[in-house]
Amino acid sequence: MADAVKAGTAYKVVEITDVTDQAVEAALNRWTSEGYRFESIHFATQPGSRRPAMAFLFFTLGAASGGE
Repeated sequence: MADAVKAGTAYKVVEITDVTDQAVEAALNRWTSEGYRFESIHFATQPGSRRPAMAFLFFTLGAASGGE
């Protein structure tokens, strides 16, 4: 991680255990308002359930978030 920060890119991983649209939206709004760029979301489910038990949101800050 230190090398990535030196290169101008920082990463943020946010874990959400209350996987509702409101919780995901709040996390997206919070971190993008702080300058992070949303990269992806991954859901974790428990066996036998289709509803996600957790979500992981991945963000970048710095050189990788420049878009060009």
